[in-house]
Amino acid sequence: MPDPFLPRRPVIAVHPKMPEALAEARAIAVFLKERGMDAPIGTLYDESLYRRVKSGNFDLLIALGGDGTMLRAAHLCAPYAVPILGINLGRLGFLIQVEQKEWHKRLTQLLNGKAWIEKRMMLLVEHVRAGEIKSVSHALNEATVSRGQVLRPVHLSVDVDGRLLTTYVADGLIAATPTGSTAYAMAAGGPILPPELRNILIVPIAPHLSVDQAVILSEGSSVSIHIQGENTVLSVDGQEAIGLAEDDHVNVRAGEFAAQFVRFGNPGYFYRNLTAHMNRNSI
Repeated sequence: MPDPFLPRRPVIAVHPKMPEALAEARAIAVFLKERGMDAPIGTLYDESLYRRVKSGNFDLLIALGGDGTMLRAAHLCAPYAVPILGINLGRLGFLIQVEQKEWHKRLTQLLNGKAWIEKRMMLLVEHVRAGEIKSVSHALNEATVSRGQVLRPVHLSVDVDGRLLTTYVADGLIAATPTGSTAYAMAAGGPILPPELRNILIVPIAPHLSVDQAVILSEGSSVSIHIQGENTVLSVDGQEAIGLAEDDHVNVRAGEFAAQFVRFGNPGYFYRNLTAHMNRNSI
């Protein structure tokens, strides 16, 4: 088993558009107060929360919501090595182990030293134009280069470690982490990877007369996507799309940050969580 994790300075973060999350957060704050811990409550879009995380005020962020909330929490916390405990108020919750009805039990386990930290790789994504880096982003799930509003495929050539892999004619291309293999990449037909891996997964979206299989790259490999044409956009973890121009490059590699999640029980939780979600579509 991994080393136990015992926090001392928690903060509770909610999505501002989920009123039920705020009510639950207040109940959690009372629970922790009764056990000698002050846990302030903030929203994931609060600048003051960002500043306090950056300053090292907290050693745990308790995030209430769904997978989107967890993505936002990871972007906030990963650069400062703050672990995240997710409590699921959404629907799927692939990233979340704790359901709303069981947080009393899980927080009790946490305070008794019966939790551990799982680290998940994030991607460093660079948008490069004429040799100049225009933007840098970090992704827990994926970076997607895809067609814009015009309904025709895009042409993308892909280099891996400086060597041409192939050229795609497709609706787009996903460069995903193992975490992202259960997100958009899975919907596009890609395989599911164990979360502890550090491999990049390449998955084409609706390829036309080009390579139609996903490719799992070796650990440490980097990807460069060359844009051949217009009407192409870049989206990182589903955030607002960035317009790309012909001859732009999107470079993707393993980032220096890792998202850290609080887990309970043995590492096999991932497969139990996965099959439980997949079986929701069974008859």
